[in-house]
Amino acid sequence: MIGATRSTPLRVDAQRNLEHVLRAAREVFGELGYGAPMEDVARRARVGVGTVYRRFPSKDVLVRRIAEEETARLTEQARAALGQEEEPWSALSRFLRTSVASGAGRLLPPQVLRVGVGPDSEGADATTARVPQQRQPAAVPGQSQPDLRLVERGPEPAEHDPGAAVLLDVVGQLVERARAAGELRGDVTVADVLLVIATAAPALPDAAQQQAASARLLDILLEGLRPRAL
Repeated sequence: MIGATRSTPLRVDAQRNLEHVLRAAREVFGELGYGAPMEDVARRARVGVGTVYRRFPSKDVLVRRIAEEETARLTEQARAALGQEEEPWSALSRFLRTSVASGAGRLLPPQVLRVGVGPDSEGADATTARVPQQRQPAAVPGQSQPDLRLVERGPEPAEHDPGAAVLLDVVGQLVERARAAGELRGDVTVADVLLVIATAAPALPDAAQQQAASARLLDILLEGLRPRAL
């Protein structure tokens, strides 16, 4: 009976609520990071927080769902660029432009953004270390400031997440092709490419300003990935 219940299609209203929750979660996590509370997701979805918890028994489950969907979306974008662009640099830049335009930088799964930075990361692998800080809300006098960089128990590291491992592999192919063609700096890694996506996706209140800022910032970052002229 349990298996039959799980395979039963959702009612129309339940399916609609699920879609609203997922859309709201993408927006809220995109603005505040994966540390944003479930209450914010429910408020954005215009449903009760109980409705959110009926579909996702914990925030970790919801975070994992959003992260998995974003990983799959990025992987498809990388595969499309790899398969449809003959020129290595065109393939890499297409992937970056498509990913930034889709807002992926504000939802990159934590396990694929483990980049070694700072004095404690010396000698770390280029695809393994810490996640860049996401935007936090303004501090409220008298209240402690929450750390919204990551949920305490976020998605598993890439080596334990098949979806993330596939993404890193496909992006790695884009990087290797561009590097082998002499069109990418020799020290650029897969982690650097993913950081470009994260960096070029600022969260601004005005959509037009955000799009313009992302496009300009990405142009600057793309230029920085190119080999230096001798």
